Amino acid sequence: MRTNGRKQGALNATAKFVATPEGTALAYGSLVFMALLPIFFGALRSVTCSKSKNAADMPETITSRDAARFPIIASCTLFGLYLFFKVFSQEYINLLLSVYFFALGVLALSHTMSPLMTKVFPASFPNKQYQLLFTQGTGESKEEIVNYEFDTKNLVCLLISSVVGVWYLLKKHWIANNLFGLAFALNGVELLHLNNVSTGCILLGGLFVYDVFWVFGTNVMVTVAKSFEAPIKLVFPQDLLEKGLEASNFAMLGLGDIVIPGIFIALLLRFDVSLKKNSRTYFYSSFLAYIFGLGLTIFVMHTFKHAQPALLYLVPACVGFPVIVALFKGELTEMFSQTPSQPIHFLNPVLTRVMESHFTV
Repeated sequence: MRTNGRKQGALNATAKFVATPEGTALAYGSLVFMALLPIFFGALRSVTCSKSKNAADMPETITSRDAARFPIIASCTLFGLYLFFKVFSQEYINLLLSVYFFALGVLALSHTMSPLMTKVFPASFPNKQYQLLFTQGTGESKEEIVNYEFDTKNLVCLLISSVVGVWYLLKKHWIANNLFGLAFALNGVELLHLNNVSTGCILLGGLFVYDVFWVFGTNVMVTVAKSFEAPIKLVFPQDLLEKGLEASNFAMLGLGDIVIPGIFIALLLRFDVSLKKNSRTYFYSSFLAYIFGLGLTIFVMHTFKHAQPALLYLVPACVGFPVIVALFKGELTEMFSQTPSQPIHFLNPVLTRVMESHFTV
């Protein structure tokens, strides 16, 4: 995970853009703010999602076995991408990735917008119901392959999301990138659930080691981050004040540094709810810890002028703060003995990619 600016387009070999203090502060402040949005709202939506009785809305649950394997899978994927970019043309790979993430981004953004559209549309709006059904076989052997129910509001969300997707495909504009990135992050926090705090500690601990190794130990993550063009990061221009919306020198924040701590923070919110004390102590303590950890990452990076593995700071903060609170409240045993939810032993490929993305150079 890294944070730094990258000048896109033609560069003068002898000239290098130097961001103003105001531009730098605006860029990193905006990234922090954007990072907090999917964590906060995704955590709130994860509570509703966990109570859903609709099979289509059920979250995917990460077990301790999944958590232990994920850093290994992520390392293999990262190194595979490194070899891929070394062997094949970067242009064609990123073209395929653009089409792939266009489809996924449209669906993610549509799902994110759906609750908002429900409130925006008036009650008198003619909201018709539809069903997309695809079956295999006939008679008693008939088997449902796809059974998706949607309504007119969902179609409107899909249309708006498609417009953003076309904008991203044609222009690769940073605002379109951020809309997709925020949608991916919010969906990740909402739909990926840790089954208990112990699993969260295993996942964050493993990815802590993964992040530090690939950032400080090799140039693999740097190479992949520079080559990989997809909306798996949030970006904000440091030269916005000088160039407006056409600015091109970006500070970047990988979605992995939002989703990975975010699913742990969402777990603590669900733990708060399970205590039935009308308190959100663990959620707010971990949320503030995330702000502290991300701020510390940016401070160290800016001070030493060197890319930093964000999880080096985020993991101790997001895990340590709530544990200390639990010790003071005498609820540490209860926190770690939380009843696990029903596991689903697979991870959505979109969310997997999100979790593997990091700060880019």
